[in-house]
Amino acid sequence: MKNLKELEVWFVTGSQHLYGEEVLKKVAEHSQEITSSMDAAKQIPVRVIFKPVVKSPEEIYQVCLDANTSKNCIGIIAWMHTFSPAKMWIGGLKILQKPLLHLHTQFNRDIPWSEIDMNFMNLNQSAHGDREFGFMMSRMRKRRKVVVGYWQDEKVLDKIDVWARAAAGWHDWQEAKFVRFGDNMRYVAVTEGDKVEAELKFGYSVNTHGIGDLVKVINEVSDAEIDKLCKIYANEYKLVDSLKKGATKYSSLREAAKIEIGLRNFLQQNNFKGFTDTFEDLHGLVQLPGIAVQRLMNEGYGFGAEGDWKTAALVRAMKVMATGLKGGNSFMEDYTYHFDPDNPMVLGAHMLEICESIADHKPFCEIHPLGIGGKADPVRLVFNVTGGAALNASVIDMGNRFRLLVNKVEAVKPKHALPNLPVARVLWKPLPDMQTGCAAWILAGGAHHTCYSQNLTAEHLEDFADIAGVEYVLIDKKTDIYQFKNELRWNEVYYQLHKS
Repeated sequence: MKNLKELEVWFVTGSQHLYGEEVLKKVAEHSQEITSSMDAAKQIPVRVIFKPVVKSPEEIYQVCLDANTSKNCIGIIAWMHTFSPAKMWIGGLKILQKPLLHLHTQFNRDIPWSEIDMNFMNLNQSAHGDREFGFMMSRMRKRRKVVVGYWQDEKVLDKIDVWARAAAGWHDWQEAKFVRFGDNMRYVAVTEGDKVEAELKFGYSVNTHGIGDLVKVINEVSDAEIDKLCKIYANEYKLVDSLKKGATKYSSLREAAKIEIGLRNFLQQNNFKGFTDTFEDLHGLVQLPGIAVQRLMNEGYGFGAEGDWKTAALVRAMKVMATGLKGGNSFMEDYTYHFDPDNPMVLGAHMLEICESIADHKPFCEIHPLGIGGKADPVRLVFNVTGGAALNASVIDMGNRFRLLVNKVEAVKPKHALPNLPVARVLWKPLPDMQTGCAAWILAGGAHHTCYSQNLTAEHLEDFADIAGVEYVLIDKKTDIYQFKNELRWNEVYYQLHKS
């Protein structure tokens, strides 16, 4: 998604008829001012739309119904300016299907010490009006995010931004389609999963097309289209000499371009938001898609290798959430370790398919043999990734539920050249340390495939998991293995009892 401003969150203010028309007029004026300010705030990536103050069960039900059916509404921000008896909210909250943020604020930042009177107190009752509303949501076990603070405070706006981005990712999943070209890698467990349950839980569908369906579209690509894309490759990347026009491997570059164009056409023609492939099922393809996958991911498509549809969907959601933010998100795999006791690290990479959005320099475009797959040498982009705070996220099918597992990491800029490693790669240190971070990941059943993010935080993923209603497990600097194992045990009991 290129522009989140196409999406809306609705600002809904609660009150009641008890206070009279003058008070309700003020409530509406204040609500409109807050909405306009948030809509103009640089932190919030979506439109914030004022909705008339709701004062009755019928009005509340209607605005929730309208939100459910609105194509552009991705969630509701609710605020109680005055006291709004919460039994009025039951019907609306029962049917509300869009994400909900409860903003616990008030119009005035400070108490007007010398002027405060009972008229002021009747108008500005958020301190207990929001508690009434909060009780009802807790009583109904309604999932929501609670943000507390003055509505112009930067920290409050930042938290609304995080929630809005999570809501955008969730919105993008609804009725999304992901395609698998072939099945998952044979005998692999973690890339399997219940696609029916995923569609019920997450809203997206996953279906398979034979590789022949894709090859047919690839073979329809014209020479003129291939020529044009090869020129783009030459301008945007550092082509090795063998791939340049007239050189020995130029035909391989053209084949890679043909695959990219055909793959993009197939995705666009069928409205897919992401895809998977596997090196075990490439009948009709000359080479395994490398640069094609990297560039399509950079455009926003989700991807998972070896048929890993859960990671493909997660990559897509995280790319949507991160729209407009500096840095990138990519399909990733923990590939090998550096067990130096003074400087332990993980080397993340994959055979070919790491998104160029996380590159720290202009990528090299290279061609190298691939020891598996039995196809011609594939073209790929090769680059390093800069250091800094990052995270790895993985969706796992636990049998009775889905789990979203997140590990905060600290990426490390490579200090040594890797002249013989012909893939994109990144080094990182798992938090809180190598031993604890890796042990916790394994104890939680974390997959070897992840989405690596430079620009999203754990809070984005926590909000996303809460909206989705799935288990969220975090590994960070506070993680202690004893407590972590207890958390997993408690979660197991909770999700056995609480099935929804």
